[in-house]
Amino acid sequence: MPLRNINSENSNIREIPITEIEGISIGQAENPYAGTGCTVFLSKTGMRAGLDVRGGGPASRETQLLSPVTAPTPVNAVVLSGGSAFGLAAADGVVKFLEASGIGFDTGFARVPIVVQSDLFDLGVGNGSIRPDAEMGMEAAKNALENPNYRDGNFGAGCGATVGKIAGAETAMKTGIGSFAVEVGGLKVGAVVALNALGDIFDWKTGKKIAGLLAEDKKGFRSTGEFMAQSIRRIENRFVENTTIGIIITNAHFDKTQLTKIAAMAHNGYARSINPVHTMADGDSIYAVSVGDIEADQDLTGTLASEVMSEAIIRAVMNAESAYGLTAAKDLEF
Repeated sequence: MPLRNINSENSNIREIPITEIEGISIGQAENPYAGTGCTVFLSKTGMRAGLDVRGGGPASRETQLLSPVTAPTPVNAVVLSGGSAFGLAAADGVVKFLEASGIGFDTGFARVPIVVQSDLFDLGVGNGSIRPDAEMGMEAAKNALENPNYRDGNFGAGCGATVGKIAGAETAMKTGIGSFAVEVGGLKVGAVVALNALGDIFDWKTGKKIAGLLAEDKKGFRSTGEFMAQSIRRIENRFVENTTIGIIITNAHFDKTQLTKIAAMAHNGYARSINPVHTMADGDSIYAVSVGDIEADQDLTGTLASEVMSEAIIRAVMNAESAYGLTAAKDLEF
């Protein structure tokens, strides 16, 4: 895997900040008291986009626009948010701000901002009665356009993110939002992910568990898979405070059919790093967007996409701060 040797003298791949990919800007807003927030990826001129959903319970808006059989309309913003289905209201504020800024698809009668969104479930931390709304979406969009403020950790859509929740909040862990990007020969590929999984989290290079279901005494980890195997009976209402949502950003020129495939390949990054993953209690979704005109191989881009996604998951774990009574990886004492 190329990224295993990214820091070696012989590697032709270099790590770059996610903000170094031109043509897109990222804004975040969050309410730490409520334990929720949103992250907006904005393109003034529009971006080609695809989407692949593997989880069984997604909360989303306008995602059918990204189907390869619909019109190739450029997308102006992708929103990742907390609040579950309630948080879909954040896109209303993004749309309103973009319209006021003269950004959107020109219909001849009005410029219609094209905004797609996916949400995770964070109602179980902070104050679940407060969710991302139009005001928060507008704030994040304004930040993206005027004062890009992306940071890894307990910010934006990662504000209330958690993992390892199958046995309840007492033995879950705090995670957040993370990013990782690389450049090779002019091709740039990056990932941002809000990590809010049912399962356990692993460092894909070493196989070491770095977050997930804690032991009852919180002095080690348990296996979520083994916990599930205590009974083979069907569970009708499994603990559902989950969903990992992410985005791949590249400066290569791809259409939305190709980007849908790249998003699908990026799910390999989820599969390497999260176990169990893509369950009916998750709404796991990955967008892929093209914001440049670099000619690049689709399979190389998809391979890099899966690897930067795995690295972004690690960053989402390691940059999170303990909050809401939940311990982050940096504060584990074992």
